[in-house]
Amino acid sequence: MRVLIADDSAFMRRMLTKIFEAGRGFEVVGTARDGADAVKKCTELKPDVLTLDVEMPNMSGLEALRRIRADHGAAGPAVLMCSSLTESGSETALEALRLGASDVIAKEQLGLSDEQTSTFRAELLTKVRAIGLQARRARTLQQPTQRPVATASVPRIGELFQPGQLDLVAIGSSTGGPPVLETLVTAIQTGSGLPVVIAQHMPALFTKSLASRLDTVGPATVKLAQDGEKVERGHVYVAEGGKHLRVRRRAGRYLLEVSGEPADALYKPSVNELFASVAGAVGSRALGVVLTGMGDDGSEGARSMVQAGAKIVAQDEASCVVYGMPKAVTEGGLTSASMSPDQLGRMLAAAIESTQSGGVLRASA
Repeated sequence: MRVLIADDSAFMRRMLTKIFEAGRGFEVVGTARDGADAVKKCTELKPDVLTLDVEMPNMSGLEALRRIRADHGAAGPAVLMCSSLTESGSETALEALRLGASDVIAKEQLGLSDEQTSTFRAELLTKVRAIGLQARRARTLQQPTQRPVATASVPRIGELFQPGQLDLVAIGSSTGGPPVLETLVTAIQTGSGLPVVIAQHMPALFTKSLASRLDTVGPATVKLAQDGEKVERGHVYVAEGGKHLRVRRRAGRYLLEVSGEPADALYKPSVNELFASVAGAVGSRALGVVLTGMGDDGSEGARSMVQAGAKIVAQDEASCVVYGMPKAVTEGGLTSASMSPDQLGRMLAAAIESTQSGGVLRASA
């Protein structure tokens, strides 16, 4: 995997280079000291992946990203943004994802305790390998000699469920997910109807910024989920990074549970934890949506939802930044359909509009 490192800090360039050189299958083809240097070396060195610092002199990471996407399009490198764990840093990172970055990593852990540095190293190598392999595959599929891949027809909303059949939509998302979530929330052109709960793999500050951003794109109220909160129609609840979100059914109503347990879960929030709770609380009156992401988080929970009579749909391979989580549920025979973000948005809007009603949602018998 050919990697270009762009950071104005000589310390960060050295540390990142050491990490990649110690990892298997990575080659650091060069380093850049600012955004302008990164743009130039992307053209010269043709890396598979660019690690791009957000704040740099002469040209910021965001402006460099715009130039690289304009110059190279989908043929350019996958981009991993290195952001600070601050509110402004998280907002900038989300903007980078909308501009075409594949993922973001918080760099504060590097150089602190051995445990934190080890965690950062493992996360960095995993993310770069995943987005690099997917970028390589995308470039291969775009070759003129490649035969077009037949796509399955997308079912109509009525083929999945009848009007009034659903109480709740649960979404699991990871690498590359925030722009897709924005597409889905934008497609919801009503402030009433089905509630939506989301587990997005991100640090706490990033999920706070994500909820704030999503709240601006449509009439639905988007907020961070709070423990003990009643589930209301027309609301979208985002799990806070570092905590799990679950849906419970008590006294004829759906309630949210926010908890740090299990503390040793690989992902916090865990899509498996969310989906499993939805299976138990909502049963067949739920729809699960699995978006782009590494690994297979959500597959066990999706199986529980299907066994309870719920439906699962997934993002299609062609539109995924990393086709990991959707692949796991699709190849596991758990999905009713695979769709592009636009198709998912239209389906979600139709499902929500078929269940119009205001106020607190009471659990169906």
